[in-house]
Amino acid sequence: MKNLLYVALFLLSTQSFAQNSDFYTEKGYAVMGYDVVAYFDNHAVAGNKAKYSYKYDGVLFAFSTTENLNKFKADPKQYLPQYGGHCSYAMATKGSKVSPDPEVFEIRDGKLHLFHRKKGLENWLEEGPEKLRDQADKNWAKLTKKE
Repeated sequence: MKNLLYVALFLLSTQSFAQNSDFYTEKGYAVMGYDVVAYFDNHAVAGNKAKYSYKYDGVLFAFSTTENLNKFKADPKQYLPQYGGHCSYAMATKGSKVSPDPEVFEIRDGKLHLFHRKKGLENWLEEGPEKLRDQADKNWAKLTKKE
């Protein structure tokens, strides 16, 4: 029994290291299981309709169609949410990882930005997305700096 406990603890610890901690994950998926390609194709969300999944950089991404899955496989970096899927506004203003609401988003310059709440998106737009994006980029680089 004791050996079984050690094996279980070992498996849990190795699984946590297998996932890229820079991505926000919930329910086992990046972007809470929403199809990241659908944001770009329809400027709409396709959440909880995922039929397909694909592991990229140690994280599972969900897709509503095989077409979207194949687009992602062909060029994953084109579809990845900024700042690991954390709230772009919080990354800019606080330099912290804040969980997003996957239904509150903006596509800017071909990049997917997610926000914690609608107010975060409104503030992002009012305060100047370009300036905030530059600050968020700097903060993200500090947070994800590998030693």
